[in-house]
Amino acid sequence: MKNTGKGRSAAGGTKKASKRSGLTYKQAGVDIDLANSLISKMVPLFRTAERPGVVGKIGGFSGLFDVPTKGMKRPLLVSGTDGVGTKLMVAQAVGKHDTIGIDLVAMSVNDIVCSGAEPLFFLDYFATGGIEPAVYTAVLKGIVKGCRQANCALLGGETAEMPGLYKKGDYDLAGFAVGVVDGEAVIDGSRIKAGDVVLGLPSTGLHSNGYSLARKVFSKKELAGDWGRKLLAPTKIYVPAILALREKVDVLGLAHITGGGFYDNIPRCLPEGVGVRVDSRSWKVPALFGEIQQRGNIDEAEMFRTLNMGIGMIAVVRASEEAAAIKSLRNSKIRARRIGEVVEGNGEVVIE
Repeated sequence: MKNTGKGRSAAGGTKKASKRSGLTYKQAGVDIDLANSLISKMVPLFRTAERPGVVGKIGGFSGLFDVPTKGMKRPLLVSGTDGVGTKLMVAQAVGKHDTIGIDLVAMSVNDIVCSGAEPLFFLDYFATGGIEPAVYTAVLKGIVKGCRQANCALLGGETAEMPGLYKKGDYDLAGFAVGVVDGEAVIDGSRIKAGDVVLGLPSTGLHSNGYSLARKVFSKKELAGDWGRKLLAPTKIYVPAILALREKVDVLGLAHITGGGFYDNIPRCLPEGVGVRVDSRSWKVPALFGEIQQRGNIDEAEMFRTLNMGIGMIAVVRASEEAAAIKSLRNSKIRARRIGEVVEGNGEVVIE
């Protein structure tokens, strides 16, 4: 079943019932009318996740966007795609689905802002064994909220009912974001050098990575209760703070701490000839991470490679601009701090 175009308009339509009593699509497990009804009721909400540049009406086969390139010498489109992994299983266990959409948006927009891009629009993909109206509506409301936090338009989406592939009530999510940046202002880490400062931006929890590990240390009952609710804290969207930061200081590099943790993500923004030394005593690791480590008897190196350990994004700036960067982030309600420095090396991350 296809529901696509700006605002998730449903394709298809309603035909007069045939006098023949043959098998119907609804009897096969796909309820087009239900999806159409839910989407049409949510159109006003979708319109709250727009921004200048959206072109056309709701209901087409694709979404149109007029990319703002005024003043850019070489505008580049930047894209990113992701899902939320097995965090969905925690949402199912708790029966809480109103924040998982925020996670979905966050994972893509936080990636593309690492190149300095401003997110313009987002599209999602919702796959399920059968639509449950309350769950479906809650998820889409979260997606809209995430888009509003990132100041990007919800330009379209796809809803696919696939009974047989998914069980009734199960669903999966994926999405992608597109942004724009001037080619002369791309943040690619190429100017990073030894002596630069590494700032850590706090996370709001596990974000959307490491849940296959985290779920191993809690019982089903715990995942359906308070621990599950703690694990569902939505991923922080850093976009407004990062865009404001680059207006105040020279941001040399950014790394979104997702799957692979510190060891795999920080090197992605480093040029040849340098590494990073991180002082794990420079911030207080949230208790949730300690609980997971203790319950699973997990090695510290494994923790830092799997989870964000309380740091969801790192920014590299010149030492002379450290104070200005921290002030800018604080103005964006992010209490960043220096957690390390760039040193000579070969891309390695050393955590002390």
